[in-house]
Amino acid sequence: MIVSHNELVAAVNKAFLGIRRHCGEADVIANMVADLQMVGLHGVSHFNNASLFLRLDSDCAVSVISSTPSSIEMELHNGSVACHLPAVLDFALEKMINSKSIIITLKQCHNRWLGFSELLKLSAKGIACRAQWVNGSSPKRTLYVLNRGRIAPEVFFSDQPDEHDMDSHSMAVELSVNDFDIEKSAQGYTTHIEGDELIRRQQASWRNGIFVEDQEWETLKQAATALLVDNSERSILGAGGVV
Repeated sequence: MIVSHNELVAAVNKAFLGIRRHCGEADVIANMVADLQMVGLHGVSHFNNASLFLRLDSDCAVSVISSTPSSIEMELHNGSVACHLPAVLDFALEKMINSKSIIITLKQCHNRWLGFSELLKLSAKGIACRAQWVNGSSPKRTLYVLNRGRIAPEVFFSDQPDEHDMDSHSMAVELSVNDFDIEKSAQGYTTHIEGDELIRRQQASWRNGIFVEDQEWETLKQAATALLVDNSERSILGAGGVV
């Protein structure tokens, strides 16, 4: 299935609004999904999976467990990274005013891939980013590195666990005013998707439309229909039912 950017953003927007959450902004999340899908990293699939849990989590603000000038540890209460990462990054950037780097540890969080495009925005602000997490399924480990001035990250995967791995419901994000050493960061990772490849995929999506697996698109469309207009006099008037 090939869809336009507007179609994809509109469908995700409606689907998220239909969940009726307090945390998370529908338009921001819709663009998170579209950005991830355009580079071939399965944004729609990640959102559909997230939707199964968004109705069940606590839908509350994050809690700061600990905070130092160079680190923050936060509890997301089984919440989605998509709903909280923009605010978390704003908080971290404020703390970086007096520091050249900071490590953010997010505990009890889900849908970490959906943070892709929010992390992408840091490069234009002169901030390098390195994010990593452990998956409960294959691939076991994921690493995302985006240095200053770059428009797409280097992405690495590995099925080999590491003795220092965090639990599978956490995410570590490092921000720095200095670039990360890509080669050193990627030690122990066996698969590499280059940033240039992600850029080519994105450009192809703009030219030819965005590919979405048929079943994933149907699932998303069904979720979008959950946002129904109440059968009120106002809605009837809007539909032309009263003259």
